Amino acid sequence: MASPFWPKYFETRALTPEQIGVILAAALLVRLVAGPLVGTLADFLQSLRLVLAFCAALAAATAVALLWADGFWLLLLVALVQASALAPTTSIADALSVNAARPQLAGRPFEYGWIRGSASAAFVCGTLIIGQLISSSDLTRVIWLNAALLIVAAGSTALLPRVAIQSARHAGVAQVASEVRKLLALARFRLLVIVSALIYGSHAMHDAFAVIRWSNAGIDTAVISMLWSEAVAAEVIVFVLIGPALLNRFGARGAAVLAAVAGILRWSIAGITNSVIVLAALQPLHGLTFALLHLACMRMMGSIIPAHLAATAQTIYAFGSGAVTAALTLFSGYFYASYGGGAFVAMAVLCCIALPLAWFGFNDARD
Repeated sequence: MASPFWPKYFETRALTPEQIGVILAAALLVRLVAGPLVGTLADFLQSLRLVLAFCAALAAATAVALLWADGFWLLLLVALVQASALAPTTSIADALSVNAARPQLAGRPFEYGWIRGSASAAFVCGTLIIGQLISSSDLTRVIWLNAALLIVAAGSTALLPRVAIQSARHAGVAQVASEVRKLLALARFRLLVIVSALIYGSHAMHDAFAVIRWSNAGIDTAVISMLWSEAVAAEVIVFVLIGPALLNRFGARGAAVLAAVAGILRWSIAGITNSVIVLAALQPLHGLTFALLHLACMRMMGSIIPAHLAATAQTIYAFGSGAVTAALTLFSGYFYASYGGGAFVAMAVLCCIALPLAWFGFNDARD
């Protein structure tokens, strides 16, 4: 309901593109810190359901607070509090889902991936629905529906099954540092982190200013919601259907190269046109620039990362792309204010840099 329209909402509060970029980038940085901290706290308290409910309720309250926040600094403060509350919700919900899932449900096979797929489908539905309920000048319904759904989520935690969780012994700082050094010593892993950070980071301009750019070009909010939903639908299709086949056919290297090429094409054209027909043709490339690359990275890590370092590798992989995306989001406000649609071309350049790195750094074989 909300995430595609936050930049536009901030614009309606008389913020400049630079200020919008600062808010979005700062929120990403807060998420990078808050997610692991709150997740660790939930494990320490052995109360995943309670922490999840509290985070959802706090996020709902801060969403409503955005209606009364006035001025850049107050909007920034409220947005950061909401970002810190939302950051751990996905990881805690994932932990609860994985712990509660069973191979069989009512005598039939049950896949955890169905939960992820249903969430993406819900995102598509929410984006399509909110696009019919708002206008480019009045986005208050985004706030109220965002808050309402978060309150329902908080209440729904009471329905989750109680799962006994065994406390794990936390590794010392020296051991964690040693494992990180071992991972970073793997050349292919370093290239994987760099390639994923560049291509995922190239989405920063789109995520921050695509809705503003399209809206200012006169595209109706209902059409914008359909364009955004089209990208997420392509992501689901690639994750579930097309992606595994492409990965098996071309391998991790071919899939990563295809993702980089798709990024070059997507951002180069997005920077020079606001044609709804062209944008509708470009949006499905999100399935390649995000979902296919993620599958390629997972294939690579399964191939080159020792099993006992898998969790640490995932953390570095997520942190690298998150940090670069946050930095690019910060600068995207200045680029967009100075160059408008031309700023999207800079995102294509990032994918150009990633292309040779993907070719030489990705494969399916162990070192």
